[in-house]
Amino acid sequence: MIDQAFLVVAILVVVALLFDFMNGFHDSANSIALMVSTRLLTPQAAVAWAAFFNFIAFLVFGLQVAMTVGSGIIDPAIVDNAVIFGALCGAIIWNVITWWFGIPSSSSHALVGGLVGAALAKADTSVIIAKGLLKTSSAIILSPLLGLLLALMLSIVVLWVFRKSSPSRTERHFNTAQFVSSSLYSLGHGGNDAQKTMGIITVLLYANGYLQGEMHVPFWVVISCHLAIALGTLFGGWRIVRTMGMGITRVRPSGAFSAQTAGAATLFLATYLGIPVSTTHTITGAIVGIGLSRRVSAVRWNIATRIVWAWVLTIPASGLIAALFWYLGRNFLL
Repeated sequence: MIDQAFLVVAILVVVALLFDFMNGFHDSANSIALMVSTRLLTPQAAVAWAAFFNFIAFLVFGLQVAMTVGSGIIDPAIVDNAVIFGALCGAIIWNVITWWFGIPSSSSHALVGGLVGAALAKADTSVIIAKGLLKTSSAIILSPLLGLLLALMLSIVVLWVFRKSSPSRTERHFNTAQFVSSSLYSLGHGGNDAQKTMGIITVLLYANGYLQGEMHVPFWVVISCHLAIALGTLFGGWRIVRTMGMGITRVRPSGAFSAQTAGAATLFLATYLGIPVSTTHTITGAIVGIGLSRRVSAVRWNIATRIVWAWVLTIPASGLIAALFWYLGRNFLL
């Protein structure tokens, strides 16, 4: 007969992988919207391309982000099954809400908000690790800003270097270059986002006594999380593709190359520093940057404003949902 405690942990691991799948599903637009909107690849080919690089990202990056999520946001000592259940439910439900309305919100910050909300429902503010939360929260502003600035600079450089070339010939060159930039961006997406779920599963295993010694990420957790996010990307979030690829500004291949390259550079840096950032925030900032390189009016500010409001609401909204589900889960998960 299966031990009940083991069964509860196994179910929560499955729920965590479901969140990871939804992360890939929800954020697939970040990786493929520009390839689709510039007609570089068909939607089906684009998601397969992005999913492949999401999966192999574990070969490139370390596990610093996983350790930040697992032990750097809330005190691991207060983590139990109900806290993990609440955090995952808060993140998943907020992702579903924003997906339904086609709003590119952050799966990363939904998970952070879920952790904080569930932890505060169980204990008090002393269990929040201020340094880790501040580092993660500051990325809400810094990652899209860095993406915007890098994309703006790259776009200006491209316009200057190719100022004497015919537009059609230039764009054909950048259609080919997009294969490289989109690959790098998808690597960065898989490298940063899959690690957030690794951190959740790792702290769950640690809290239940399934990890001995210091906290570390088992290899089966690494592979499972990359596989889940890759499968989610394969299914794609088509509602958000329309917003990201066509709603914010008109995107040409050269602009797509600049946005993807800027986004990839930002994600690579954040992952190296162990900061769980939002791939959605990053690429949105980069897309705004390429719009600004043409003129301020090229950006559809009404859509950009709606996206920013979703960013502002993500942590408190997912935290509130997580707190409610902690209350529901504490009676049958402990």
